Amino acid sequence: MERWRHSGACSLAAQSPASGNSGRHADRGFQGYRSAQKRQQEQDGLSRRESALNGRTIMKMTRRDILGYGGATGALVLAGGFASSARAQEAMKIAIVNSSPANEVGWSKQHELATKALKAEKGDAVSLTVLDSIFNPQDAERVFRQLASEGNQLIIGTSFSLGAPMHKVAPRFPDIAFEHCAGITTGKNIGVFDAKYHEGNYVSGVAAAHMTKSKKLGWVLSFPVPAILSPVNAFLQGARSVDPEITCNVIFLNTWYDPGKEKEAARALLSQGCDVIGAMTDTGVTAQASADKGAYVVAFGSDHSQFAPEHHLTACTFDWSSYYIGATTDVANGTWEAKYRWGGIAEGVIKMSPYSEVIPASVRDELKAIEQRIASGDLNPFTGEIKDQNGQVKVESGAVLSDEEIRGMDWLVEGMIGTMG
Repeated sequence: MERWRHSGACSLAAQSPASGNSGRHADRGFQGYRSAQKRQQEQDGLSRRESALNGRTIMKMTRRDILGYGGATGALVLAGGFASSARAQEAMKIAIVNSSPANEVGWSKQHELATKALKAEKGDAVSLTVLDSIFNPQDAERVFRQLASEGNQLIIGTSFSLGAPMHKVAPRFPDIAFEHCAGITTGKNIGVFDAKYHEGNYVSGVAAAHMTKSKKLGWVLSFPVPAILSPVNAFLQGARSVDPEITCNVIFLNTWYDPGKEKEAARALLSQGCDVIGAMTDTGVTAQASADKGAYVVAFGSDHSQFAPEHHLTACTFDWSSYYIGATTDVANGTWEAKYRWGGIAEGVIKMSPYSEVIPASVRDELKAIEQRIASGDLNPFTGEIKDQNGQVKVESGAVLSDEEIRGMDWLVEGMIGTMG
């Protein structure tokens, strides 16, 4: 497997919180770029280190390198040995484009795990090229074009920010399958996949309700966008199914990655009396800060127990591997279709991390039963009556929010303390 990493001299204007990270256009690609830049700014030219994925060479690229990507990548594939045997030549070529490198936890980490699962499942039947830190739209368009020209049969973009450049390039290569994670619209040869984050977070809310003493929960959030609002709302819905008096304080950072700002927010929630706290960011900062003060932790995206081993209750985790493996199988069999897929607990895309032993056994059994009810369709986290912060009825008694309404959610439920401004 070849892995490229593009390091950070590009402009971030198109990705900034003030320019394009509101509403349905939240930019997952913005997450973690500061961390990526810090690690890579000292790199000028190409350097090598061993890949954590399969021991092959990772090559880092500066912006100059990305501009000359076409010539460089051919040399890399040859150097990696993919063209050196008949079996390698027959392997299906797949490219995976990430907007940020994988940290210990978070969005890109879960995509890295899916990449590993794909390689483990398909072995030498696939030849993988992985590119990291492609967060600039102009660079992404150039990269997608080059990957398509090189004969990749499946190209996966792993963040919302990669959607526009993908939609520009894909029509020029109608015989290549493109897959876009966290996208909105499909194309003739562009499929979209995403997850029902709200399902797992509802379960986390039930767990939190059983463990809180103050009846005050808290979340450190990135942006006030549907992919964040629907799971945090579901969390409080789950908690209030246990105790209607529970409230939830929320603080929006308006960034995917800022450890210092995140730590301040976590401390603010602790000072407000919150004793079960979560974060929708790409670090373990909130988990560590909360556990240090004796508060319990619920996590989102990845399991954060490494940061709070004694206080981590559970996590709503994302497993993209079924999408990666399924798309690969369909392309190989000639059955791939450009469609929208939105999987949850039933599909194994949303998985709860192991429940902590500090949770009573009876409650753990209850949580597992709730998972099964959600998976079967017997329980919908957004079943009315549901009111918003202002007391306005948003979901009538007995009604449920549609999939489209959940994916477009732009309000906070009753019991939330904090604003989206």
